[in-house]
Amino acid sequence: MNILQAVIVAIVEGLTEFLPVSSTGHMILAQHLLGVESTPLVKAFTVNIQLGAILSVLILYWKRFFQSLNFYATLLVAFLPAAVIGFLLGDYIDMLLESVAVVAVMLVLGGIVMLFVDRWFGSRSADQRIGSRRALKVGLAQCVAMIPGVSRSAASIVGGMATGLNRKTAAEFSFFLAVPTMFAASAYKLLKDYKILFAEENIRENLVLLGVGNVVAFAVGMLAIRFFIGFLTRYGFKAFGWYRIAVGGAILLLLACGKNLAIL
Repeated sequence: MNILQAVIVAIVEGLTEFLPVSSTGHMILAQHLLGVESTPLVKAFTVNIQLGAILSVLILYWKRFFQSLNFYATLLVAFLPAAVIGFLLGDYIDMLLESVAVVAVMLVLGGIVMLFVDRWFGSRSADQRIGSRRALKVGLAQCVAMIPGVSRSAASIVGGMATGLNRKTAAEFSFFLAVPTMFAASAYKLLKDYKILFAEENIRENLVLLGVGNVVAFAVGMLAIRFFIGFLTRYGFKAFGWYRIAVGGAILLLLACGKNLAIL
């Protein structure tokens, strides 16, 4: 992976991490289109540039992170299901990260779900507080996103709406939940693959790639969050659903025709 490829993948990460379109799925597709081989280094890169996206949440919502201890307890409850399942199924998830077909199928299925989300969960609870029970349900919903192409953002937002939260509250809690979830995933991947990332013969090149990737993901993530909250509050999920179906359907058609997606 060269600098230009790293920048493009990081732009994709920043744009899609907080949108309900699957950042991991789009990064996998971007890598295939760029002709980037799915090596352990590339896998570690795609996970660790999420730290830049995390920082964009912390900067935009920094006041919200200085609340009561109950706020952190709620995040912990929501985070635990992903932590446990991610630890137990980490190797299987890594295997799925190599499959464009899995991404495409899940993009289509997720898109179909999103066409009906607002109709299914249109009623809102008068109580918009997020207690432990709600947090646990959102955390369980987030676990579905371990399948590439599902979208962590979509899964957690829909999980929140299913408990009666409105779109804005559910989306913001999804952003907050992203911080411990992505930090843990990045830290785990860093510890697991530190010998690859910090191999003496490539350490300078790898650090430059990670640094550039995180800076780009941070800057683009800031813009994506600001756009998404306004768009989602006003228009809902339907546009994202059609987008997912179009992209996933096009990829499945190309694969069925025997096309090689490594075109660049």
